[in-house]
Amino acid sequence: KKKKKKKKKNDFFEKSPNWLKTMAMRREGIKRMFWQGLDPVGSFFCLGGFYVMLNAEFVAVIQVLVYAGAIMVLFLFVLMLLSNNEPSQVAVKWDAAKMLAVIITGGIFIQVASIFSDSALTLGEKGNYPLEKIEEIGSITLIGQLLFTEYVLPFEIISILLLVAVIGAVVIAKRRFN
Repeated sequence: KKKKKKKKKNDFFEKSPNWLKTMAMRREGIKRMFWQGLDPVGSFFCLGGFYVMLNAEFVAVIQVLVYAGAIMVLFLFVLMLLSNNEPSQVAVKWDAAKMLAVIITGGIFIQVASIFSDSALTLGEKGNYPLEKIEEIGSITLIGQLLFTEYVLPFEIISILLLVAVIGAVVIAKRRFN
């Protein structure tokens, strides 16, 4: 008798790494800048799938809401303001510098992949927030405490940086249309 395979409950999240690679490679074939800018939304959903597999559901939801929602809307707004809505005609010329960059990048990728595929890989010491402490306090509470106490300055700097980027895009677009 043939045994039927049990379908896993989290099959979507198990295929998430393959979908992420597909999304990243798919961008190369897209001609219009708007669709190239919209394509990372799928990647952000797949990244949210990684967080779900790591039992960090709150981080997954925030990933999708903040990056796939707010940041991508902002990014697309800037793209629509600055683009000319014509397919890009960029020809890639492979000179020696680009070939060297590809070879170096490939070498770095192979080294990093070999580190993670090593069977003797061991975990280091527990950090300030081990799993036991996170379960005791609660992940959402801990993220909130850290974000608004220890990491409030980087949080505010990033918000100001995004605001400056939007203002810069509007100024550039205004000059272009005048």
